[in-house]
Amino acid sequence: MTDGRRWHDMGGREAGRVVPEDHDYALWEKRVDALVILATTTGKMNVDGLRRVLEDMGEDAFETMSYYERWVASLNQNLLEAGVYTPSELGERIAAVQARGETYGDASNG
Repeated sequence: MTDGRRWHDMGGREAGRVVPEDHDYALWEKRVDALVILATTTGKMNVDGLRRVLEDMGEDAFETMSYYERWVASLNQNLLEAGVYTPSELGERIAAVQARGETYGDASNG
């Protein structure tokens, strides 16, 4: 940008009206918010760490991912860096969840 700002810096720019009532949070979004609160209150990460990853993820990711998808990516990166789990452990858990099926119904029938 010619004004020295990075692509994510909206400060002072017209971004349109925000109407919080227009958004009903999905259960997974509420869970992400809760996980971020847990991670910060237990000292596994802080708001600066959350923001650092968000700002470093690049314009394409920032523009194509939803707000809470970006938070998941940042939370994951911060927890990996804090040693809460390893990439291998994360992969094992993802595989276990995928094996459950696409829906809770699939999981309960397996």
